[in-house]
Amino acid sequence: MTNDPYSALEDTLKREGLKAGLAWLNSRVPHRFTAVYLLDKLVLKSRAVVDKDGEAATPPVLAEVPLETSFCQYVLRDGHFITGESGQDKRLDGHPYQGVMGSYVGLPLQGGGDSLMGTFCHFDFENRQLPEDEFAFLQRVARLLPRYV
Repeated sequence: MTNDPYSALEDTLKREGLKAGLAWLNSRVPHRFTAVYLLDKLVLKSRAVVDKDGEAATPPVLAEVPLETSFCQYVLRDGHFITGESGQDKRLDGHPYQGVMGSYVGLPLQGGGDSLMGTFCHFDFENRQLPEDEFAFLQRVARLLPRYV
Protein backbone atom coordinates (compact mmCIF):
# COMPACT_ATOMS: atom_id res chain seq x y z
CA MET A 1 0.00 0.00 0.00
CA THR A 2 1.18 3.49 -0.80
CA ASN A 3 1.14 6.78 1.13
CA ASP A 4 -0.06 8.68 -1.94
CA PRO A 5 -3.86 9.03 -1.56
CA TYR A 6 -4.51 9.04 -5.32
CA SER A 7 -2.58 5.78 -5.77
CA ALA A 8 -4.28 4.28 -2.71
CA LEU A 9 -7.69 5.13 -4.17
CA GLU A 10 -6.76 3.72 -7.56
CA ASP A 11 -5.55 0.50 -5.91
CA THR A 12 -8.84 0.21 -4.01
CA LEU A 13 -10.87 0.79 -7.18
CA LYS A 14 -8.87 -1.83 -9.09
CA ARG A 15 -9.04 -4.45 -6.33
CA GLU A 16 -12.49 -3.88 -4.86
CA GLY A 17 -14.53 -1.81 -7.30
CA LEU A 18 -16.47 1.44 -7.34
CA LYS A 19 -18.42 1.07 -4.10
CA ALA A 20 -15.23 0.37 -2.11
CA GLY A 21 -13.54 3.34 -3.76
CA LEU A 22 -16.45 5.59 -2.80
CA ALA A 23 -16.30 4.27 0.77
CA TRP A 24 -12.59 5.11 0.85
CA LEU A 25 -13.36 8.63 -0.39
CA ASN A 26 -16.22 8.99 2.09
CA SER A 27 -13.86 8.25 4.98
CA ARG A 28 -11.87 11.41 4.08
CA VAL A 29 -14.77 13.86 4.40
CA PRO A 30 -17.36 14.80 7.03
CA HIS A 31 -20.29 14.29 4.61
CA ARG A 32 -22.64 11.37 5.23
CA PHE A 33 -23.06 10.33 1.59
CA THR A 34 -20.68 9.83 -1.32
CA ALA A 35 -22.13 8.88 -4.67
CA VAL A 36 -21.84 8.52 -8.41
CA TYR A 37 -24.91 9.46 -10.43
CA LEU A 38 -25.29 8.72 -14.13
CA LEU A 39 -27.31 11.03 -16.33
CA ASP A 40 -30.13 9.30 -18.21
CA LYS A 41 -31.98 11.94 -20.22
CA LEU A 42 -33.36 14.26 -17.51
CA VAL A 43 -32.89 11.90 -14.55
CA LEU A 44 -29.81 11.21 -12.44
CA LYS A 45 -29.67 7.53 -11.48
CA SER A 46 -27.43 6.35 -8.68
CA ARG A 47 -24.71 4.00 -9.83
CA ALA A 48 -23.32 3.68 -6.30
CA VAL A 49 -24.07 5.44 -3.02
CA VAL A 50 -22.11 5.06 0.23
CA ASP A 51 -23.74 6.05 3.51
CA LYS A 52 -21.39 6.77 6.40
CA ASP A 53 -24.20 5.75 8.76
CA GLY A 54 -23.99 2.23 7.35
CA GLU A 55 -27.34 1.90 5.62
CA ALA A 56 -26.93 -1.08 3.28
CA ALA A 57 -29.44 0.00 0.63
CA THR A 58 -29.63 3.32 -1.16
CA PRO A 59 -32.56 5.28 0.31
CA PRO A 60 -35.30 5.43 -2.36
CA VAL A 61 -35.25 9.23 -2.34
CA LEU A 62 -31.59 9.09 -3.44
CA ALA A 63 -31.90 6.32 -6.06
CA GLU A 64 -33.22 8.52 -8.86
CA VAL A 65 -33.31 12.30 -8.83
CA PRO A 66 -34.90 14.47 -11.51
CA LEU A 67 -32.19 16.72 -12.95
CA GLU A 68 -34.32 19.83 -12.43
CA THR A 69 -34.57 19.27 -8.64
CA SER A 70 -31.00 18.10 -8.10
CA PHE A 71 -27.96 20.03 -6.96
CA CYS A 72 -26.15 18.05 -9.68
CA GLN A 73 -27.75 20.32 -12.29
CA TYR A 74 -25.35 23.06 -11.17
CA VAL A 75 -22.37 20.72 -11.54
CA LEU A 76 -23.38 19.92 -15.09
CA ARG A 77 -23.95 23.59 -15.88
CA ASP A 78 -20.93 25.14 -14.13
CA GLY A 79 -18.32 22.37 -13.96
CA HIS A 80 -18.59 21.93 -10.17
CA PHE A 81 -20.80 22.99 -7.28
CA ILE A 82 -20.02 23.39 -3.58
CA THR A 83 -22.25 24.55 -0.78
CA GLY A 84 -21.52 24.02 2.90
CA GLU A 85 -24.76 25.56 4.11
CA SER A 86 -27.43 25.41 1.42
CA GLY A 87 -30.03 27.20 3.53
CA GLN A 88 -27.91 30.37 3.39
CA ASP A 89 -26.68 29.93 -0.20
CA LYS A 90 -28.32 32.62 -2.37
CA ARG A 91 -27.51 30.62 -5.52
CA LEU A 92 -30.14 28.14 -4.33
CA ASP A 93 -32.94 30.62 -3.61
CA GLY A 94 -36.18 29.00 -4.75
CA HIS A 95 -34.69 25.50 -5.01
CA PRO A 96 -36.98 22.92 -3.36
CA TYR A 97 -34.10 21.31 -1.43
CA GLN A 98 -32.42 24.51 -0.23
CA GLY A 99 -31.90 23.95 3.48
CA VAL A 100 -33.08 20.33 3.23
CA MET A 101 -29.88 18.98 1.70
CA GLY A 102 -27.53 20.92 3.97
CA SER A 103 -24.27 20.51 2.11
CA TYR A 104 -23.11 19.29 -1.28
CA VAL A 105 -19.86 19.00 -3.23
CA GLY A 106 -20.10 17.77 -6.80
CA LEU A 107 -17.95 17.35 -9.88
CA PRO A 108 -18.80 16.14 -13.39
CA LEU A 109 -17.78 12.75 -14.73
CA GLN A 110 -16.73 12.74 -18.37
CA GLY A 111 -17.13 9.71 -20.61
CA GLY A 112 -15.28 8.96 -23.82
CA GLY A 113 -14.79 11.94 -26.11
CA ASP A 114 -15.55 14.33 -23.25
CA SER A 115 -19.22 13.35 -23.22
CA LEU A 116 -20.89 14.07 -19.91
CA MET A 117 -21.87 10.86 -18.14
CA GLY A 118 -22.90 12.09 -14.70
CA THR A 119 -21.61 13.39 -11.39
CA PHE A 120 -19.49 12.39 -8.41
CA CYS A 121 -20.56 14.00 -5.15
CA HIS A 122 -20.43 14.17 -1.37
CA PHE A 123 -23.56 15.41 0.38
CA ASP A 124 -25.29 15.55 3.73
CA PHE A 125 -28.53 16.69 5.31
CA GLU A 126 -26.32 18.56 7.81
CA ASN A 127 -24.17 21.59 7.02
CA ARG A 128 -20.61 20.45 6.30
CA GLN A 129 -17.49 22.19 4.99
CA LEU A 130 -14.93 20.64 2.66
CA PRO A 131 -11.27 21.67 3.05
CA GLU A 132 -9.88 23.41 -0.05
CA ASP A 133 -7.06 20.90 -0.45
CA GLU A 134 -9.61 18.07 -0.48
CA PHE A 135 -11.47 19.75 -3.34
CA ALA A 136 -8.25 19.85 -5.38
CA PHE A 137 -7.84 16.12 -4.72
CA LEU A 138 -11.47 15.46 -5.76
CA GLN A 139 -10.86 17.22 -9.08
CA ARG A 140 -8.23 14.56 -9.83
CA VAL A 141 -10.56 11.83 -8.57
CA ALA A 142 -13.34 12.93 -10.94
CA ARG A 143 -11.02 12.25 -13.88
CA LEU A 144 -10.22 8.76 -12.54
CA LEU A 145 -13.69 7.49 -11.59
CA PRO A 146 -15.22 7.07 -15.08
CA ARG A 147 -12.89 4.10 -15.69
CA TYR A 148 -14.57 2.26 -12.81
CA VAL A 149 -18.23 3.22 -13.37
